[in-house]
Amino acid sequence: MAPRSQPTARQVRLGTELRRLREASGLKGREVAALLSSTSAQISQVEAGLAGVSEERVRRLAAHYACTDQPYIDALVAMAADRTQGWWEEFKGVLPPPFLDTAELEHHATFLREVVIAYVPGLFQLPDYARAVYSYVMPGIPNSELEPRLEHRMKRRTVLEGDHPTPYEAIVHEAALRIRVADRRVARAQLEAILHQTEHDHVSVRVIPFDQDDFAGAGATMMYLGGPLARLDTGLRDSPTGTAVIDAEPHLVRLRTLLSQVEKSSLAPAQSRDFIHHMLKEL
Repeated sequence: MAPRSQPTARQVRLGTELRRLREASGLKGREVAALLSSTSAQISQVEAGLAGVSEERVRRLAAHYACTDQPYIDALVAMAADRTQGWWEEFKGVLPPPFLDTAELEHHATFLREVVIAYVPGLFQLPDYARAVYSYVMPGIPNSELEPRLEHRMKRRTVLEGDHPTPYEAIVHEAALRIRVADRRVARAQLEAILHQTEHDHVSVRVIPFDQDDFAGAGATMMYLGGPLARLDTGLRDSPTGTAVIDAEPHLVRLRTLLSQVEKSSLAPAQSRDFIHHMLKEL
């Protein structure tokens, strides 16, 4: 089977976890290849997410690596067995891979926590709001590229809908709520949409007011996605070259700590709803 040309973030994560297990065991790729009657190239492709790996082989690798964490092994096996063809697949070749990766990661997340400073969270954005953002940050973008981006953004909201929605907490700075990316009408509609979302038990919104003391987290924008186990959580952060995927345990610990710090600077959900209601009256 030919190597994948563009492995997804989830496929790369499985390979990364298998590589970490191998390195922790002290085995070289060629040694593992010999144990499995494989080749060093095939092991490298699996660890890079460029080649699939069977459930049986994941268990064999875990045994060779002396891994005894059964829930962790089972989670890796589930990742190897996953053949989900989600709605995001229709955008393959239409939008850059990070768009598809974000949707796939959100789909598999056990919970979502997000911190936003300058924009309303993407999962809350209305079409007019999202259109204004894309049109501004990508001047002159043709409709053939703009429309798929808008459609993708709207479909991402499926994780908040249905019979088994994903628990979602958004921590939003007042700046994101006050900046008018379009006009007053769009601003009002967007705030009303956020309030509507907070009526659902699985959605929580916390606001960080401008006058909050001891908040130095202007660069804290991020999404934290829960995995089946804490060690399989994922962080997403904007970087100069695009969206950075964070999965190393020390960095995940740092993100969790930062999330806790930011939450301490925010209003409780009920206070946040009152805060947004007051903003609506001002409009």
